[in-house]
Amino acid sequence: MIRAFCLSLALAHPACAEDAMRLVTLGGSVTEIAVALGAGDSLIARDSTSNWPESVLDLPDVGYIRALSPENVLALDPGLIVAEGDAGPPETVDVLKAAGIPFVLVPEATDPQGVIAKIEAVAGALGLPREGKALAEKTSAGLKAAEARAASVAQPKRVLFILSLQGGRVMAAGAGTEAEGIIRLAGAINAAAGFQGYKPMTDEAVLAARPDAILMMDREGDLAIGDSDIMAQPALAETPAAKSGSVIRMDGMLLLGFGPRTPEAAQALHAALYGNG
Repeated sequence: MIRAFCLSLALAHPACAEDAMRLVTLGGSVTEIAVALGAGDSLIARDSTSNWPESVLDLPDVGYIRALSPENVLALDPGLIVAEGDAGPPETVDVLKAAGIPFVLVPEATDPQGVIAKIEAVAGALGLPREGKALAEKTSAGLKAAEARAASVAQPKRVLFILSLQGGRVMAAGAGTEAEGIIRLAGAINAAAGFQGYKPMTDEAVLAARPDAILMMDREGDLAIGDSDIMAQPALAETPAAKSGSVIRMDGMLLLGFGPRTPEAAQALHAALYGNG
């Protein structure tokens, strides 16, 4: 943690900055937390899921977090690497860990407790405990408000999160996923039951799920799912969600990042499902 300690000094003493303030973050929520803690000026690169705040978009992109190349990261001569728990592939993580550069892997999160643990882990890696405590308290207050709002829902809606429709098959979010976590935090029920993780569903399972709403990431290009794609899928077209036009699209990192903006995501999804009243 010597580098992390030096980084904290560097934030206050520029003489230490040349070596320590060369931070690479891998994972959108990790990058958001680092910037929220005041370490944005230390960033020299980020991964492709790090798309918020907009200021980080000008930084070099070392690739998708689950398909990283160690050469892309090491070529930037980082002083500290802080990565989300799903960074990979494992071979790349092994190379980065063996490179002699401080490498901190922070836990993934799918619930409010996990968000706070993630903030504390990043703050610890950066040597910024006071800033971490303040951010954790602010985020915790927002998460508690979201939990109270969710608990007040008398008739929770059933929500089906669709990751993709490639090949006409519904790839949905089951138990233990970030999607299920944010659906719960918004006061709804995950309609995709009986399996863990993100998996394809049969048409029979989609019909049995009876979703009141369909939730997706707001994507562009080949990964975009339009209303016409939903209606063209025979099982989806027969769901209450499709028949009522209850299709919700949100920014992927906001929706599934489980970082400081999760209270905002929960509030936005709750409003989309139940209105602002």
